[in-house]
Amino acid sequence: MNPATRTGPAPVDWDLATSTAKRLVRPGPVVSLAEAERTVADLRAATVVAEEHVRGLTGMGHGLPVREGDVVDRDGWIEAAAQGIATLTDGALPARSGRVGGVLSGSAGVQAGMVLAYLGSRVLGQYDPYGGADGRLMMVAPNIVAAQRALDVPAEDFQLWVALHESTHRLQFTAVPWLAEYFRGQVAGFIAGLEDEATGLLSRLPEVLKAARSRPDPTASTGPLAIVEMLQSPAQRAAFDRLIALSTLLEGHADHVMDAVGPAVVPSVATIRQRFTARRRGGGLLDRVLRSLLGVDAKMKQYAVGAKFTNHIVGAIGMERFNRVWESPDTLPLRAELGDPDAWLRRVA
Repeated sequence: MNPATRTGPAPVDWDLATSTAKRLVRPGPVVSLAEAERTVADLRAATVVAEEHVRGLTGMGHGLPVREGDVVDRDGWIEAAAQGIATLTDGALPARSGRVGGVLSGSAGVQAGMVLAYLGSRVLGQYDPYGGADGRLMMVAPNIVAAQRALDVPAEDFQLWVALHESTHRLQFTAVPWLAEYFRGQVAGFIAGLEDEATGLLSRLPEVLKAARSRPDPTASTGPLAIVEMLQSPAQRAAFDRLIALSTLLEGHADHVMDAVGPAVVPSVATIRQRFTARRRGGGLLDRVLRSLLGVDAKMKQYAVGAKFTNHIVGAIGMERFNRVWESPDTLPLRAELGDPDAWLRRVA
């Protein structure tokens, strides 16, 4: 097939995406120089304290070094996020040559930049397993300050609470040696199949319309992601299910840990969780529409489903036996098992 007429996803001009996002992202909250310096120091320290607590609860990471996380602003997160996604998808998106290829790449870059700009004012922290030899944990200082002010909760408590979540992600990847490459492989396999799937879309429309009338799976996506899933072939859906299952486990496990550790080290954890959950659901009409279109609402569902799965398993067999989930790709929960934790217990534990 001529590269200029290929039907799969266009490669992204990540330089253009980064510059677009930096132009569009909103400025952060106004703080004094002294407050900014204090916040940066406190956030760095919080990442170390948090990981020690996470290790104590999970039993993971024995013998691994504990390193401070990086504190970034919104532009810094945009740069890191663009680089991280580019690294993760490198070679998976088909190259397109010529004028058409350049136009498609530029258009995809602008669209990606708009998404990064939106998320750049909302993401509190992130662990990038591909950001250097040991990955990179980032705390987005202006977003943490803005959220803490909006929630009206103690700054020290909120900083540590956020750090607990991101430190759990770092430990998941550093203590489970095969996880980063497994995740990369699943992403590459999923993207590589998009081009082939596009050619069979019309033949699948009848079954898509039929499936749209009934979606009983409690772990199924809603909104735009539901449409995407229904347009997938069985092979593509299987790849998508593996990605969704893994990311749901990672997010839910992190939410479980931050709330399990919280009462002992974050005095206001109950208030933070209550107000933060309400904030996740809030926002104006435009904000809610954007969240839905960008899949942010689906991400929120992942937190809840994954945390419920983790809570059930840990409650039934304890954290030590829960950690069997990290033994190999075969012990990861299937997507269907996320809504039926006892099925995972029967199969694995």
